[in-house]
Amino acid sequence: MKVTVICPVYNESKFILNVLDFCIKSQPIEKEVFFIDGNSTDDTCNIINRYVDQHSNIKLLHNPQRYVPFALNKAIKLATGDIIVRLDAHTLYADNYFEKVIEVFEKTNADIVGGPMRIADGNAVQDSIGYATSTSFGIGNSSFHFEDFEGFTDSVYLGAWKRKIFETTGLFDESLMRNQDDEFHYRAKSLGFRIYQSPEIKLYYYPRSSFRTLFKQYYQYGLYKPLVLRKIKSAISPRHIIPMGFVLYLCSLIVFAALGWYIMFVPLLLYILAACYFAAASKKNIMQIGRIALSYSILHLSYGMGFIVGLLRLPFIKKNN
Repeated sequence: MKVTVICPVYNESKFILNVLDFCIKSQPIEKEVFFIDGNSTDDTCNIINRYVDQHSNIKLLHNPQRYVPFALNKAIKLATGDIIVRLDAHTLYADNYFEKVIEVFEKTNADIVGGPMRIADGNAVQDSIGYATSTSFGIGNSSFHFEDFEGFTDSVYLGAWKRKIFETTGLFDESLMRNQDDEFHYRAKSLGFRIYQSPEIKLYYYPRSSFRTLFKQYYQYGLYKPLVLRKIKSAISPRHIIPMGFVLYLCSLIVFAALGWYIMFVPLLLYILAACYFAAASKKNIMQIGRIALSYSILHLSYGMGFIVGLLRLPFIKKNN
């Protein structure tokens, strides 16, 4: 199988060398590699261009629209490989990553494959966020967060795709700043294409390095999820709805307090106890347990708030099927 590699980048000068060296050294050596830059203001393009000058199979494309779906579509249109493998600059990859992708395609006859989102070693906040997003209490039953899961599924992290499926599915939805991967994979599955996750495909993701950026990330995930679910109704899951209900419940506590209905605070107490329990199950030190519990609350609140805003603005967004 001929491999095309695509990697959207923006201000990745601290990480891009790792990805470039990985692409050069990893098997199969004969592959085409597209980096798609979203108007970086650091040395990202200069670094990539040095490799472009030395390696004829590495290409630098420019994405004036900046957002990821535009970058992906630009590269997919130019791809000549039998399979297209997406990379992310904030992720580390096993030396045999491409080989395992090819092997899983051949073994399963799936149309899309990927590996679970393992968490790379980072600072204390990144480690706490990584733990929280790897548990069912944190993110529900989203399989690509669970590194032991193997089998057919709804979506995979990053992913690799047989190029021919785009003739049927179309390209990525350029109206989605977030969740474009989920939407595309849900759409592909609804059209009969099969998605397979294998723990033999190993990659390691760096979570956000602060709680502020974590809030922003998951708020945006929630914000764009209603648009995805409007397009692919079969993808609706309780994990998408529960955070919204939690946020609405918290807002209602103001009314309950005014009415003196303090019994309605019991679910909040139970939630706090659950967050502490699942955080303590990590068996980490007390400071890290506290960070994990805080990560849980940020994940749920930010996603729920974003989902509510996404629902409210949904009638004003033109339907795009």
